[in-house]
Amino acid sequence: MNRILLILRNEVHTVLRSKAYLVTTFGLPLLAAMIFLGITLLRRDTSPRLGTHTASPDTPQLQTEGYVDYSGLIKVIPEDLPNGALAPFPDEASAYRALSASEISAYYVIPADYVESGDLVYIDPEYRPASSEGQAWVMQRTIYVNLLGNDPALIAHASQPMEVRANPLAQTAERDRDNPMTFYVPYATMMLLYMLIMLSSGLLLHSVSAEKKNQVMEVLLLSVNPLQILAGKIVGLGAVGLLQAIIWFGLGYAILSIGGRGLSLPTGSELPPSILVWGLLFYLLGYAVYASLMAGLGALMPNLKEASQMVILVIWPLLIPLLLIVVLVENTHGILATGLSLFPLTAPIAMMTRLAAGNVPLWQPLMAILLLLFTAVLVVRAAAQIFRAQALLSGQSVSARRFYAALLGQ
Repeated sequence: MNRILLILRNEVHTVLRSKAYLVTTFGLPLLAAMIFLGITLLRRDTSPRLGTHTASPDTPQLQTEGYVDYSGLIKVIPEDLPNGALAPFPDEASAYRALSASEISAYYVIPADYVESGDLVYIDPEYRPASSEGQAWVMQRTIYVNLLGNDPALIAHASQPMEVRANPLAQTAERDRDNPMTFYVPYATMMLLYMLIMLSSGLLLHSVSAEKKNQVMEVLLLSVNPLQILAGKIVGLGAVGLLQAIIWFGLGYAILSIGGRGLSLPTGSELPPSILVWGLLFYLLGYAVYASLMAGLGALMPNLKEASQMVILVIWPLLIPLLLIVVLVENTHGILATGLSLFPLTAPIAMMTRLAAGNVPLWQPLMAILLLLFTAVLVVRAAAQIFRAQALLSGQSVSARRFYAALLGQ
């Protein structure tokens, strides 16, 4: 146990001193944070200059608009409107003269049959149909007050006549298949876990290849059991990879919170809190399997460059769910989707994709965890066998057949 802890501490210490790791873990997220916050501040600074019209009664930049009321509807101007926001005119000719003299910015014409038809005319020389700017709320507020007798409660009900709250009768609501988030949320979950497993496993491949090149591995094998070496490396580098992920997501969440955006998802696309627990379990076990395979590959290959070229021998099962993402999301309970999520080599990301899509029976992720745990134990032991044989195979070309034969102890 002491030897495992010694190797663990050495791996953590080595990686934390690596400039590449520090830049990737802290430098890039901080740079992204600075860019994001800079853009946010610039938008806040320039937002008041987007236009002279506004949609808030507290804004002092309202321009004076006129109105010609042929219906006799407007009897009073709401007291909460700024003084001079609306100016009455007896006819269109006088309103047009005031507009031409720049005394008003625009004017409304309320026809005699407005109450029956609901139509009015708005004359604005600078009107842009695609723009959300304007102060139409001023006239809207005025019409509400005069139609509804200046009753605040009645005006509030007229502005928002009903509030719909959906209470599903079933315990688990079905997702809206027409909502794009139905696909994007599971896809993002799949890619996230795939990247975490690959990045963390890549650290182990780099460590083993570097130690073999420097002949440190041969020295270690003289005094430390191969299984202890592999266990220390897996736990140490797994912790470092998990730390990197926590820093990335923590900083990302902080940036979004500061920007006032948060991580809210549309209704029907929310992820349950249990997804974090499942994600952690599948990450740890998936990482143990693929990190062990990476370590075995690094032990067989003469250098890191050749090992990187042969990574496909290890990661090809993880690519299958990526290619079949549509099947996993649209046919979540199909035979193929269920099989991929239970098969240990594809389970880490296939099951997480299905869990993000929703409505997976509890026994299936539990079964997948047990199968993955059993596979992780077997793969770790098999990879440790390669460490014993790697000195004999050193310098030989390694093919797919030789790699799998060494993994099976042949």
